[in-house]
Amino acid sequence: MDKLVYTAATGLRAHMAAQAAIANNMANASTTGFRADRVVFDRIELKGGGARIEARSPTSEEVTDADRTPGAMQQTGRPLDVAVAGRDDWLAVQAADGQEAYTRRGDLEVAASGVLQTGDGHIVMGEGGPITLPPYRSVTIAGDGTISVVPASGDATPQVVDRLKLASAKGTDTVKGLDNLLYVRGGGTLPANLDARVAGGALEGSNVNMTQSLIDMIENQRSYEIATNMMKSAKDMDESGASVMRLPS
Repeated sequence: MDKLVYTAATGLRAHMAAQAAIANNMANASTTGFRADRVVFDRIELKGGGARIEARSPTSEEVTDADRTPGAMQQTGRPLDVAVAGRDDWLAVQAADGQEAYTRRGDLEVAASGVLQTGDGHIVMGEGGPITLPPYRSVTIAGDGTISVVPASGDATPQVVDRLKLASAKGTDTVKGLDNLLYVRGGGTLPANLDARVAGGALEGSNVNMTQSLIDMIENQRSYEIATNMMKSAKDMDESGASVMRLPS
């Protein structure tokens, strides 16, 4: 009886986590560079009085990392917008805790201090650390990530300021954080990929498939109901067993 209750309760917790992930995906369907949370199915197998989770069986769900499929490219014509071209390449940024992290969000903007940051406020990293732009009349970002500006004063000759740090996650154990940034699992940083390219004047959209998300939500709700019915069945069985053992008055 305890095994049945444990199995049902574990399934309910997993389904709640999956539902939160699906809702988060749907809420970010229009967020620039967003990578959908990925939900896979696990099996809970009881052995030796305990529980062991084995992968890829459709009895409960667990959120694991993100879907790395690229989103659709959207032309904007804005000089500070960039879309990372390679499937495994990411733009390096500084996370809230100061750690280096990685994003596909390329809607860049310049803060009042001159620091280059993404649309969600993360400082963009260059070859020498955080990128700071001097006062300028115009700015361009080349295909290799090199940033050039025409100074606000002086001649109109473009000057190279820095180069975006573009890193490849291929072959490295990385995981998506709750802040939608990519991190190296266990800490550390990714080396710069000098062959990585960006498309200027363009943005990569979210890779969330709304139709699939709705299907996932319906399937998850049905599985949640099954786990709830298991809990109810365990309760009914427990009450039936207690009534059998009850001494007649």
